[in-house]
Amino acid sequence: MTTMDDRDRDDESLEDVQEMSGADLAVYEAAAALNVAERPATAAEITGMTGLPEETVRHCLDTLVGGGRLVPSGESYLLGPHDWGLDY
Repeated sequence: MTTMDDRDRDDESLEDVQEMSGADLAVYEAAAALNVAERPATAAEITGMTGLPEETVRHCLDTLVGGGRLVPSGESYLLGPHDWGLDY
């Protein structure tokens, strides 16, 4: 069961997108674009979409997973919980 304290912690970790680096934001947006198309995002696809080095993409993916913005699903990534709409 999820408690209010758990929700508060989740809200705190997701509350400010301005805390993300430019690379984190580019990786997140690429993952979101693929997810909106109902495709899980792989590191290789995100690397191709962003033009960032694979090492940078993998570091950003780890950061975004740690912050709850992305959820790993095998070798792919899905959007984590959020409270705003996406228009792609």
